[in-house]
Amino acid sequence: MFDAKITPQVIIYYSEVNIWRKMANRVLKEFPEYVLGQEDFEKEVDWNKVFGRCAPLHIEIGSGKGTFIVNQSKAFPEINFLGIEWASKYYRAAVDRIGRWAIANARMLRTDAAVWIPEHVANEIVSQYHIYFPDPWPKARHNKRRLICPANIEQFHRTLKKDGIINIATDHKDYFEWMLDAFSGFMDKFEKIEFIRGAGAKDGEMVGTNFERKYIIEGRKTYTLALRKK
Repeated sequence: MFDAKITPQVIIYYSEVNIWRKMANRVLKEFPEYVLGQEDFEKEVDWNKVFGRCAPLHIEIGSGKGTFIVNQSKAFPEINFLGIEWASKYYRAAVDRIGRWAIANARMLRTDAAVWIPEHVANEIVSQYHIYFPDPWPKARHNKRRLICPANIEQFHRTLKKDGIINIATDHKDYFEWMLDAFSGFMDKFEKIEFIRGAGAKDGEMVGTNFERKYIIEGRKTYTLALRKK
């Protein structure tokens, strides 16, 4: 086990670890009103129907246990947030948190974002994509599974509104360099902008997720990239 100095991040991280341990011992509620159900799986989802209002749409790919989407949706009630998570145990934890907070402007979906977005998200409808600490698939033979690749960037561009934003953070230097290379072929369609810090980010943090706090304690750097659609 590593030696960690007692910093605010250490205190926050371990307090959250204790919270998740308590959650592991309780029954997670399903809260169907906060998930995208099969009845919502139209060819292209009607987001006004899903949220019961017309508002800007933000999509987080890889919501984990919901730390970011809960903090962000509470901070910006005027925005609709969709969180996408494939891992069942994380998805259920995120739904439980959103439901217990009764966050009306947040929904969760369990699916593979790279497959689902091309089929169900219409052109120029998303205001912002949030992609934080995606699986780096570090082994060379697995690199093809990485979320950030030309095919998915095409879908992000298609679905983003004009001036829409992609906000990305990773702790993996090789993946970050891969991202820069992948986006280099699209710089006629995007412009780099300053990374937008998460509403729940504390001093020294960029996003404010459990992963980031763990990585900071371990001395790992966070690499960020933000782009705006031209």
